[in-house]
Amino acid sequence: MAYLIDGNNLLGRIAPHELREPAGRDGLIGRLLAFQRVTRARIHLVFDGNPEETPTAIAVNPKLTVHYPGAGGSADDVIREMIASQTDKRRFFVVTSDRALRDLARKRGLEAVTSDVFARELKAAIKEGKKRRELDKRTETPTGLEVDLWDEMFRSKP
Repeated sequence: MAYLIDGNNLLGRIAPHELREPAGRDGLIGRLLAFQRVTRARIHLVFDGNPEETPTAIAVNPKLTVHYPGAGGSADDVIREMIASQTDKRRFFVVTSDRALRDLARKRGLEAVTSDVFARELKAAIKEGKKRRELDKRTETPTGLEVDLWDEMFRSKP
């Protein structure tokens, strides 16, 4: 399963007050990493506003890459190019609320999901991940010596 995500669009749905802040992007990446731990999905996240002249792709991990357009380009341009070059159409989702991009994705045989729908999926997956981690917590059983020491301590109390 793979996702091509319009980052500014999704961030505007999840945390609109963080849209113009670098910390907002970092927060979205953190949420997507949590989503990825649950789903094992490959994620291509595209943001506007590259400080570099040329398009840039930053690998956060082997399955999560953040893409920026070159100077004068837009995230929509990068998303269009990635949709056009996508050859494996099985379980590939384009996440954006931009109707034109969703229509293009569908014409190319890809699944298109609005940012609102994906935001709900993201929230549910993060919640599921927290539950799993809670269940996976290991509790150590006390040793016989520890039990004896606690028993002795409580018996000696007046």
